Amino acid sequence: MPEQKFSLPAKLINGGVAGLVGVTCVFPIDLAKTRLQNQQGARVYTGMLDCLTKTVRMEGYFGMYRGAAVNLTLVTPEKAIKLAANDVFRQHLSQNGKLPLWGEILAGCGAGTCQVVVTTPMEMLKIQLQDAGRLGSQAVQPGRTVASRASAVAITLELLRTKGFRGLYKGIGATLLRDVPFSMIYFPLFAKLNAVGRKGDLHGNLQDRASFLQSFMAGCVAGSVAAVTVTPLDVIKTRLQTLQKGEGEDSYRGIIDCTRRVLSREGPLAFMKGATCRALVIAPLFGIAQGVYFLGIGERVMGLLG
Repeated sequence: MPEQKFSLPAKLINGGVAGLVGVTCVFPIDLAKTRLQNQQGARVYTGMLDCLTKTVRMEGYFGMYRGAAVNLTLVTPEKAIKLAANDVFRQHLSQNGKLPLWGEILAGCGAGTCQVVVTTPMEMLKIQLQDAGRLGSQAVQPGRTVASRASAVAITLELLRTKGFRGLYKGIGATLLRDVPFSMIYFPLFAKLNAVGRKGDLHGNLQDRASFLQSFMAGCVAGSVAAVTVTPLDVIKTRLQTLQKGEGEDSYRGIIDCTRRVLSREGPLAFMKGATCRALVIAPLFGIAQGVYFLGIGERVMGLLG
């Protein structure tokens, strides 16, 4: 089958559609992940199902989607940048139509670096909204209020007023430490899994050589492996970006301070909090993303427009 012409707008559309569909499907699990990772000392939730059950009981069904509006708004550019950037880097790093492993890893590194421009403020706002329900069920530190009904707009304006534009980018270093390794693992692994059992050049247009089911499953497996691998970095990022703390919960001065305190006070297993949730979120999210790429929704839209 002839290789499809590379189209950046089509790739951006594919990434956006994949992000919107994926987030809508798995957002409640992502909320549980955030709340489980932020627990220190007294445990409000014993696990993912307990967290979701208590959230519905105390906040209603839509409590599971607290912060979803922020994610749905920003996930389109975030996923579009990530997936499209990887394709652009892969194209430029290819040598005579072939991409060596180091090129795949470097392309993933570039994609992960590019996406943090959108990922950091998105995660910053989403985490405050997601964690508000957890804080609302326990006492908070003296002098702090729980903005359980605060909107993303209100939080944004408050951050801009008190800390300036950089307030939205709190934890950008930790976000880079999470997203760059994730992409360096995910994209090469997906390419290899998507090429299993296929003949010809493993580094060509893989979508032309794999079935929809294989692309979907390759995205799920690669996503879950990468997600679990970088979970310790995600825990650190979540802790650093959480502005409100419950009574007796630590605040952190930076990545090293956070790592040291979590290790000494909660033990090494604390760095794997939310690992199951992350796997359950990322696997279908990237499976859907690769499915959308396979179907060529963006290419079809561009075809209708032009």
